[in-house]
Amino acid sequence: MAQIDQSRAEFEPSEVLDFWFPDTGHWTAPETHAAFWDQRMQGGMDADIIARFAALTLAAATGRLDHWTETPRGRLALLIALDQFPRSLWRDTPAAFAQDIKAARLAEDGIRNGDFDGLAAWEQTFFVISIGHCEGPDHLERMHRHRATVEKIAANLPAQLAPMADRLRAQHELVTTNIARFGRHPHRNATLGRPSSEVEATYIATGDFPHLRKVTAPQTAG
Repeated sequence: MAQIDQSRAEFEPSEVLDFWFPDTGHWTAPETHAAFWDQRMQGGMDADIIARFAALTLAAATGRLDHWTETPRGRLALLIALDQFPRSLWRDTPAAFAQDIKAARLAEDGIRNGDFDGLAAWEQTFFVISIGHCEGPDHLERMHRHRATVEKIAANLPAQLAPMADRLRAQHELVTTNIARFGRHPHRNATLGRPSSEVEATYIATGDFPHLRKVTAPQTAG
């Protein structure tokens, strides 16, 4: 793992939010919104995260940015720094998943205390993503419980993105099905040094994992 410069002392939530949620108008059409998601879910942000946010990601992972939870948007920024940035900075190493428990707790606390409520739908979605990422004995229960959260997000989509609500629901159900079947995310097994069961090995061989599925704009009847 590359050495990270830790000399910088101060970081601001706006650094994360301006980068991850740019004011590009991606929400004005399903096609541009699908591109927004694909860039984030398919590794398109890796190079910039590694170049610009390595020190910030480490600061978040070591608790130096916990005070960001004092505001709703600070909580959102910390959630991205804990759940999304490590998957780029430490890709294919156990460190990519090391902050999942903290991120999931941060997300659940934000849903309970109302920090979640005033956010845009695409911002809220990262709360559910982090909850789905976090393995553990209560994983399936969490996935069932947050179906209601997914419905809140769907209701919060602007009219032009409303057709994408079904994709949001389907993605949550796909992760839920996998957790019900395996109790964990099998695609992580090799990275984490876990042996795979025969059924997990068959699943892994397909390469058809929820986080790798492209986001496509709904087709309209013509």
